[in-house]
Amino acid sequence: MTSTPARSGMPGHFGIRITAADKDKLVGELDADDRHLNNSGHVHGGALAAFADDLGGRLAGLNVSPGFRTTTIESKTNIFRACPPGRLTGVAVPVHVGRRTIVLQTSIYRADGKLAAMMIQTQMVLPRGSATPAGEGGDEA
Repeated sequence: MTSTPARSGMPGHFGIRITAADKDKLVGELDADDRHLNNSGHVHGGALAAFADDLGGRLAGLNVSPGFRTTTIESKTNIFRACPPGRLTGVAVPVHVGRRTIVLQTSIYRADGKLAAMMIQTQMVLPRGSATPAGEGGDEA
């Protein structure tokens, strides 16, 4: 896959694009603008986390069998340096792909190539059409 059409929901609102994807690696881009900034003019930590969560969830979805989906049940984000507005690139890779859970690592790079943030997340594998566990966000891949 080289590029995706416009996306709906939060990924579409944020402008997240998938530029390459297979089950071993997913790459996406986000052109950070005023929508993504905090009061100091840098990309908001929540925007970095949302970008990483979307890429990780999409990659998890590529690693489940037909008839299954995933939802985030745990995530941790480390932010290493401030990000000025501009193009961010995210690279998600699987750390563990199991029958019940998938663990992914997503690294986010600034336009200058420096590592800005990293998320480790756990996705639970569920049958498609099943209810999301109580208290969970329900972001489906």
